[in-house]
Amino acid sequence: MRGWTKSLDAAGVREPGLREDYDRQRQLVRRFRRTAYLAARLLLPRPLLPHVVTATAVMHHGDNLLDTGPLSQRETAWASWERQVREALRTGTSDNSLLRAFVHTVSVHPRLREIVETYLTTATAELRFAGFATEADYQAYVDAYSYPAFMLVAGVLAPEGDDLRYRTACRTFIEGSQRLDFVNDLAEDVQEGRVGIPVDAMERFGVTMDGVVSGVGGSALEELIADQVATARTALLAAKELPALTPADGRRLAGALVEIELLTADAVLARGTGVLHGSANPPLGRTLRVLAHRY
Repeated sequence: MRGWTKSLDAAGVREPGLREDYDRQRQLVRRFRRTAYLAARLLLPRPLLPHVVTATAVMHHGDNLLDTGPLSQRETAWASWERQVREALRTGTSDNSLLRAFVHTVSVHPRLREIVETYLTTATAELRFAGFATEADYQAYVDAYSYPAFMLVAGVLAPEGDDLRYRTACRTFIEGSQRLDFVNDLAEDVQEGRVGIPVDAMERFGVTMDGVVSGVGGSALEELIADQVATARTALLAAKELPALTPADGRRLAGALVEIELLTADAVLARGTGVLHGSANPPLGRTLRVLAHRY
C-alpha cells in the first residue's frame, strides 16, 4: 500500500478525495486483472501507475456494460454511461468516482481525449456482436471496438508527436490478443450462443456452429482451434516491435504484455478442444519469470 501511496504522490494526485477515487480503481483492477495489475505495479514508473490503472478500470467498466445482460438493458446502460463520460470531460467533474479519476488522468494525458471520443463513437459494435461471418467482419470489429478500447490504456504510454508506428503496433497486438481471447473464451461464449471464430474459418475445417456448441468436432475442431491460435500467435510475434516503439517509461510493461500473451497462446494450444470446458492460463511460474526478467 505504501508503494501505491508513493505512486499517487509521484503522479501529483494530492487532494484527499481524488486519492480515494484512484484507490477505488486500484482495488477494482487488482481484483479483476490481477496479473496485469502486478505487471503494472512492478514495471511502470510511479508517476504512470495511477493513470494506467484508472484507464484500465474505464476499459473494463465499459466492457461490462456492453457485454452483460439483455440487449435492451445493455443499450440503456451504455447510453447512460456515454452521456456521463462526455459530461465529465466537458465539465471536469462527475458524481462517479471512476470518472473523477479518469478526468484527472485525461488532464495529465490530454491525447486521451481524442482516443476517448473514438472509443465512445464506435464501441457500440460490441452491443450487437453475435459472431462473424467472415474474417473481414472480425477485422472490422477489432477496428471498431477492441483497438479503441485498448488505446484507452496504450494512449497513456504513447510517444509524443507522430505515433503512427506505435499505434500500428498496438493494432497488431490487439488483433492477436482479441483472436486468442475468442478461442480461450469459447466455453463462456457458446453458453451465450455466439463465438468469435469467423464462420468462413470454421467452414474451411468443416466445423459447424452446432459442432462447436456441442463440442463434437473431433480432429477438425482441434485443427480449427490450432489454426486460430497460430494466426493469433503470428500477430503477437509481429507485435514484438511494440516495446521498441514505446517510450522508455512504458517499455518494460509493453514487452511483458506481449510475452505473457504468447505464453497464453501456448497454454491455449496445449489445451486444444479442452477450452470448450474452461479457459487456459499460462503457467504461473513462467509468467513470474517474464515479470522478473523485465523488472
